[in-house]
Amino acid sequence: MFNVFINSILKATLGQTILNIFLLILCLYPVVGSFFWFAGALSYRFLKTNKRDDDWQEIPAAKQPMITIMIPAHNEEVMIEETITYLFERLNYTNFEVLVMNDGSSDDTGKIIARLQQKYPRLRTVEILKNKGKAHAFNIGMYFAKGEYILSNDADTIPEPDALMKYMNFFMRDRDMNTSAVTANMDVQNRTSLLGKSQTVEFTSIVGVIKRSQTAINDSMYAYSGANTLYKKDFLIDVGGFRQNRATEDISIAWDHQMIGAVPRFAPNVIFHMNVPETIHDLYKQRKRWAQGGTEVWLTNIKKFLLHPIEHRYQMSMFVDSTLSIIWSFFFTLTTLSFVGTMGYFLFTGDFERVMHGIDISFVFVTFELFAGFMQLLAALLLDHHGIKLKYLLFAPLYMLFYWMVNPITVVMTFIPALKTILGFGSGTWVSPKRKSLQKK
Repeated sequence: MFNVFINSILKATLGQTILNIFLLILCLYPVVGSFFWFAGALSYRFLKTNKRDDDWQEIPAAKQPMITIMIPAHNEEVMIEETITYLFERLNYTNFEVLVMNDGSSDDTGKIIARLQQKYPRLRTVEILKNKGKAHAFNIGMYFAKGEYILSNDADTIPEPDALMKYMNFFMRDRDMNTSAVTANMDVQNRTSLLGKSQTVEFTSIVGVIKRSQTAINDSMYAYSGANTLYKKDFLIDVGGFRQNRATEDISIAWDHQMIGAVPRFAPNVIFHMNVPETIHDLYKQRKRWAQGGTEVWLTNIKKFLLHPIEHRYQMSMFVDSTLSIIWSFFFTLTTLSFVGTMGYFLFTGDFERVMHGIDISFVFVTFELFAGFMQLLAALLLDHHGIKLKYLLFAPLYMLFYWMVNPITVVMTFIPALKTILGFGSGTWVSPKRKSLQKK
């Protein structure tokens, strides 16, 4: 096969040669990408210095910087009391406040907050009359926050008790002056369903491998975790806050920070627990939002990378990967439709030999992709939480077969909406997903 490829290149014109190489790159992108993340995770584990995964120190109460824990909330009556109670009673940190941005809630969220304020004097709230989105609520909250650091904490998210103490260790040294934010390691709380278990594998793959790899290469990061990230307020102000018309404020702010030369940090030793979608419908809506957000930041910054590649060289690997990911999504979708149509035609005309040949070739590619993905996930599960999630490896095939197909489809489906957003027709208005209490009854 290799000789056939070489011969076809030698006989082809320059344009045909470039096209063949480009198509080969697209075909191999998922395989090469998985091995790249696998190698990057190992580099983070064995080669990267100053990770601070385990060497954090207790900060005396008198020296603790003020932190504002900000909770944007829209119709969060199911979870808000559990989260606030946990934050005040379980966190191992003294100098913090909780600021709830009640973003146009029509349920009992406001009443619950008012009742809890009688119990917790450091609980404050800002009432926003009309829901205009999480980013809008966060931007307003920045100017009411007393802390010089702001922890973005979703209403259904509970960080580990030592989270704030560990977070602050990333900001305490002189060399940390350019650190814009530290994002934590997400853990799926509602993993009783098949979808929950599968997403446990997925989040471990994303956080355990990809963020480690990006950090190991040049301290770049594709996205913060919107559910739990500690920001230095000065850097939020430097970029003008969150972009309010974006589908994913956590992705856009991460790129904005890096485009001004700030350094994002990943803290795999800081764990937070969160809910994930438990239905196919909710999962697809979430992935569409993520895909649109990723395309939006790519469209926003493509001109800067093309015109000033040297200036943004440290983020170039992130831009190249995003570019290939978007192009490959269209390539995958179009070639899949073409393959299904061709196989259907051969079946209709009775050419079963061609059908079997097509299936054989497709299985070769699928096998390579599954093997590469398996290596990526195995490394992630071994590195994340010291291998405690290795038992979920059984659900890896479902993740690789299902989620890898959903992601390119959502990129294609949201490309036009993302383009409209860049042209000024986007909106950050949100609808709170269906919540389920994390407390065991």
